Amino acid sequence: MEKKFILTDKFIVNAFGVKLFQIKCINSFRFAEEGELGGYIEKENNLSQFGNAWVSDNAWVSDNARVSDNAWVYGNARVYGDAQVYDNAWVSGDARVFGDARVFDNAWVFGNARVFGDARVYGNARVYGDAQVFGNARVYGDARIQNDNQHCGFDCFGSCNRHTHAYLTKDNKVEITCGCFRGSIADFEKRVEETHKGTIYEKQ
Repeated sequence: MEKKFILTDKFIVNAFGVKLFQIKCINSFRFAEEGELGGYIEKENNLSQFGNAWVSDNAWVSDNARVSDNAWVYGNARVYGDAQVYDNAWVSGDARVFGDARVFDNAWVFGNARVFGDARVYGNARVYGDAQVFGNARVYGDARIQNDNQHCGFDCFGSCNRHTHAYLTKDNKVEITCGCFRGSIADFEKRVEETHKGTIYEKQ
């Protein structure tokens, strides 16, 4: 396998006393040119040597976190713990992705956003501003979560065991996503009644 980057001798020490080494591109690809310096990682396994995955600017990736495929972590972003950023996902700005969180598909996490716990952000979702996505939350499709929006997710009920996600929009209204449905609580109740009236699924 031909490597695309190496760890340099330049390093910084994070808040836990762990050395993070600046990376250097040695074979040009989508996000970097040969000779270009990147961001900082703790060890080679934090960043895939395959695809276009890259860490640049002042971004850090540490612990057992991994950036792979065509994902890009840049700006002042931090990815750590057992978090993973992959597919075509981007994490930037002052965003933090940690714990067992996953950001993938074409999702973006940026600004001061935090994604952690067992949270998943995927599809074409955008999480930004001061938003926090955590616990078992799932943000997907074309969802946009920003500022201090509140949200929660539900699993293992309904006829198809789909994940149902509820969140507070910037207009202070609750919106629901479930399968291909997206709308208000009232619209969701109507849809459930139309589809499952008189069954256990309506009660659930």
